[in-house]
Order: sequence, then structure tokens, then C-alpha cells
Amino acid sequence: MKSPLLALRDIRKAYPAVVALDGVNLTVAPGEIHAVLGENGAGKSTLMKIIYGAVRPDAGSVEWNGLPARIQNPSEARALGIAMVFQHFALFESITVAENIALALPGAFDLKALAARITEVSQRYGLPLNPQRPVHELSVGERQRVEIVRCLLQSPKLLIMDEPTSVLTPQAVEQLFETLRTLSAEGTAIIYVSHKLDEIRRLCHRATIFRNGRWVGEVDPRTETEASLASLMIGREFPRMQRRSHTPTEVALEIAALSLPGDPPFGTALKDVSLRLHFGEIFGIAGVSGNGQAELLEAITGERLVPAAAAVRLEGQPVGRLGAARRRELGLVNVPEERLGRGTVPVMTLTENALLTAHRQGMLRHGLVMFESAAAFAAQCIAGFDVRCSGGGAKAQSLSGGNLQKFIVGREMRQMPKVMVLAQPTWGVDIAATALIRQQIIDLAARGVAVLVISEDLGEILETCDRVAVIAGGRISPSKKVSDTSAEEIGRWMAGMFPQKNDERVAA
Repeated sequence: MKSPLLALRDIRKAYPAVVALDGVNLTVAPGEIHAVLGENGAGKSTLMKIIYGAVRPDAGSVEWNGLPARIQNPSEARALGIAMVFQHFALFESITVAENIALALPGAFDLKALAARITEVSQRYGLPLNPQRPVHELSVGERQRVEIVRCLLQSPKLLIMDEPTSVLTPQAVEQLFETLRTLSAEGTAIIYVSHKLDEIRRLCHRATIFRNGRWVGEVDPRTETEASLASLMIGREFPRMQRRSHTPTEVALEIAALSLPGDPPFGTALKDVSLRLHFGEIFGIAGVSGNGQAELLEAITGERLVPAAAAVRLEGQPVGRLGAARRRELGLVNVPEERLGRGTVPVMTLTENALLTAHRQGMLRHGLVMFESAAAFAAQCIAGFDVRCSGGGAKAQSLSGGNLQKFIVGREMRQMPKVMVLAQPTWGVDIAATALIRQQIIDLAARGVAVLVISEDLGEILETCDRVAVIAGGRISPSKKVSDTSAEEIGRWMAGMFPQKNDERVAA
């Protein structure tokens, strides 16, 4: 291996309640695509923040190009040649691509010259962008291109990618891989953080594995299997999901010719959306973010009332004019995409958060809260879904994303629903927690519950669901059995290329 561009040795970082990193090591060579693997809470994010200067280590050393380095902040990291593309984009929707990029670059604004550089760099790396387009008009894949091009304009020597494919179509993933391979061939080092082991095996030259804040080992992922990588990450044999056959029964949830204006200023209008979900079925809705998923979810759950009550039906009953609380009483529960703020109240304990949506499960008597019952319910969620926390008294904001997601899913499933709607059920969740949540979804459907999964993770849809449809541009595609379609076909549909009435096409 070439001499390291970056070397971290014996890095330690502790917080009041947890040791995030305990004597970990990482070396990255020029031109290398290096994967960093680990469960939620393994220390990956903390280590990336240390490299990028957002967090300072308590102990250990950092070397850059063979010389000791103290990276005090992101500005110093960028000056060294370190750039980072975050999982959640930091873009202003109301201004143009060029204006967004200008805000991140040093020096005075020269938008005309910058626009020319954006066009040149984006074309060179196969990431075409129109610098004059407002960001709100861009797809999620195009927004990621903005983030990457913004980094490339700084001529980075090291590029950190955090879950870069979580919102991309299969075709966009392949284009991203080509770009990263080009950068690698030119000598740019890349740190690739992802839970998708198939991508790690296809793309990366080496992988460093962390577990519980400690360095576990380093492997060549190209010579490993997904199962062996997963076992190294979780320290035990990786559990396999158990599928079951599905026989359609009565309709549990029906959406009929639903049209709604988009939330201003950048929402997506729903146009003549229709679907049927049966009891015991898992129905997946795939699609690139921003194509109407949020509006559809609000209409189904009752967060947003629709003009025609019959446009949304539960067991044949029109509910389009009923609010979320009334729909919950009728047996519809949901897991929202946003865990902190919509799924839970961050500063409240897990017991208090259990009470918020599950109070009908014996937690109220004559209008008074039965805190013992609420605590017992929360404890059952924690134990049944392997939530790593200090107990029901832990605040929601103290949990890692994966553990909080397990708690929210457990809270909703334990309410014995008739219909369950999940948005991005395993977003940013590690491989072990992902397997647990997906198996619980499958088991829930096997007990006769109707399950609707809205996900941008195509692998999740194909692995978990019985039927799939795609939402693009506020319209919904025909549904297909998962066994009768492929990732390539669904990828095309995610770009809007699916048959509509009179065989029209939809631009996503």
C-alpha cells in the first residue's frame, strides 16, 4: 500500500454517558476507496467528525501526509484538502445551484466565472448540472451532485461520503460509482460510510470495521461475503429473514382518485392517486424523495384532511375528513420519517413518548394517566425490540437513530393495529437493526395486519414487500408483484417512465 495520506492512531473520544471511540486506528492511502463499517453507535460518525474538524479527540494522534496535524474546525480541514458530503443535504432551495455553491467557497462572489467552473467540473466527472437552476427544481440525485461538485471545486485530496446512495435510483448509484472510480484513479482518497454491504463489496478497496467504539479489524471487502462482513460488524452470525407467502383477502385501506395541491412553496401535488392495500399484505411505495411521498403520507394518516371523505377509506369507511386521532381509534398507526419531532418528543422520556400515541393501551383510567402501565409498555418495547438505552426514563434525544427507530416501531406495533404505515422504516439504521425491523414487519403482516411501506430504499422494498408501486411527480404507477419485476424496471419507473392513462409519461 502507498504511504498513508491520512493516519489516525489510538483515537479516543468520550462523552458523559458513553465512550464513543476507544483507541481506534484508521489509515487511508491516496487513490483508495476505503469503507468504514459498523452498527449504529459504533463510532463511525464521531470518527468522521474528528477527521473533518467538527469534533476534537480526547487522545490519540492525527497525521496528514506523514506530518502531525491538529484539525481544529471544518475550515482547517478544507484548507488541508478534506471535503465531506453529508447524508442530509445542506442546500437553500430558493436560490440557484451556483449561488448555493458560492456560499461554501472562500473569496468574493463571481457567479459568472463560478457557473463556468461548475459546468466544466460537472461534465468532467459525469455529474451534469445547470448552474442557473433553482435547487427546488432538482431531483434528490441532482441535489447530491450539487454537494459533490461543491466539494470537487475545492480540489480535495480526501473526500468523505456519508450514506451517499440512500436516496438514489439504481441508475444514479451506478453513475455515482463511476464518478468515485474516476476520482480514485486521479489520486483522490475516498472514505465511504454505508450500511449497504453489496455496495461496499463492489466499490471499495479496503474496509475498516468498528464495534462499540473499538477497532475490530481491516479486510478486503472484495474477498468477503455480505454475511461475513455483517458478522464482523455485529459480532455474531447475521440473522436471516424468514419470508411467508401471502394470499390477498379483504381490502383494508383504499385510496381512490386522490388529488391534492402540494404544500407551498416546494411541495408536490398529488394527481389522481389510487391504490388498494389488503389485510395481511405488505405494499411498498418506492420513489425518489420529493415526488409526493410526504403529501400522500399526510393524507393517509389524517395529518392533512382531503376534500372528499371517500378518497381515503379504512375497511370501506370514508375517513378522508377524519383527523389522525380518530383514524388511530379505527386501527391505523404510523411510523413517520422524522424520528425526533414527529415520531417522538426529543426532551421527553421513552415512557412519556409511549404514552403519546399508545395511551389507549390501558394507560388512562377515568382521565388520569397510569404511569406504571405506561412504564411497563415502554419496557416491553425496549425488551422486545432490543433497544439499547438506560431504560424507560431515557430521553428520546439520548438514543442513537437506530435505537430510537426500533423503539418507535415497537411502540406502534404493540398497539395491535389493523393498518400500519411506515415511512423510511430503516433510514440510517445499521444492518442488525434493519434485519430486526424488517422481520417484525413481515411477522406483523403474517398476523393479518395490512402494512404500507413508503421507502426510498429499493432493496428494502424488493426484500420485504409483496407488491410495489412507484410514486413520481405526484402520480402513482401501476402495482406489480415484487416477484414479477426487477430493480432495473423499478429504477426506470422511479425516473417517471411508467405507463399512465393513454400511455402518457411522467417527469419525476
